Amino acid sequence: MELLLIRHALPVRREVIEGPADPGLSAEGYQQAERLAQYLASESIAAIYVSPLKRAVQTAAPLARRLGVTPVVVDDVAEFDRTSNEYIPMEELQATNDPRWQKLIDGVWDSIDETQEQFRDRVVGAFEKIVEQNSSASVAVVCHGGVINLYLAHILGVQTQRGFFYPNYTSIHRVSASRSGVRSLMTLNETAHLRD
Repeated sequence: MELLLIRHALPVRREVIEGPADPGLSAEGYQQAERLAQYLASESIAAIYVSPLKRAVQTAAPLARRLGVTPVVVDDVAEFDRTSNEYIPMEELQATNDPRWQKLIDGVWDSIDETQEQFRDRVVGAFEKIVEQNSSASVAVVCHGGVINLYLAHILGVQTQRGFFYPNYTSIHRVSASRSGVRSLMTLNETAHLRD
């Protein structure tokens, strides 16, 4: 089966005093989501799984409409910072040399909800369950950069604290998953659909 891991589109910056920030998409993000849907519309995608966070749900919506499928929400593919009261796009952190950018670069784990091991177990378990439920189909999972990094590092056997590459917004990463348990990376950071 083919597993398409898709990072959500560009969200807005959002900081709140209480509760999770959980931002929606920016205007550019909505355009990215539409381009993604156009690009994948001709593929035989049997199911769409999605993180419960707004940026992922909104990214999946245009593709789900085109394919005529209802996305299945999977809590275990939510990002490690899902309860954080702020979301600032990494490009903005980098451009302003924000100290939080350096923490990301240094691999500082700052999730208050779970350890790195718990995050890994949650994410790997979720993807393996999706594979098991769809043994002969192509499915898309719209989720997050940290989630994609972790799962791909897992199947490649890469040891990493926070990730080994930067998944672009609405990038596609294809994994071939066999019934025998073999997982093969087919494409990494596919972004042709974002070019003008």
